[in-house]
Amino acid sequence: MLITRRLEFDAGHRIPDHKSQCRHLHGHRYAIEITLSGDIIRQDGDAANGMVMDFSEVKALAKLHVVDVWDHAFLVYAGDTQVLDFLRSLPDHRTVVLDCVPTAENLAEAAFRILDPVYRDSYGNHLRLERVRLYETPNCWADAVRA
Repeated sequence: MLITRRLEFDAGHRIPDHKSQCRHLHGHRYAIEITLSGDIIRQDGDAANGMVMDFSEVKALAKLHVVDVWDHAFLVYAGDTQVLDFLRSLPDHRTVVLDCVPTAENLAEAAFRILDPVYRDSYGNHLRLERVRLYETPNCWADAVRA
């Protein structure tokens, strides 16, 4: 069985080598979808009876490990030193330094790497992360999927 939980967050970024508008500092209303696979729990008296995982727990873990870290932050590539120096000059600025350019593809992969061990069989029902879909806009997204 597959289940999916969607969350939204706001963050800024830039793509330093982009040939168009995305080379400028800007932000997005991102959405992230977490898709998990697992067996349906069939245990009378268990709060998760009939579920793969309670959606509220899917949300809580995604918020703790990704969404609350990236929300209202500027996601910057460590190699983008000019912008990184500028952001560090701002007192108490929320900056997340990444080892990759913050494209939708790279952010989806990063979120998958972060969340994969978080969900792994946490219910004893063969639970595992199958896909992280990251929407940069309503019409543009990237999928990081289990190989």
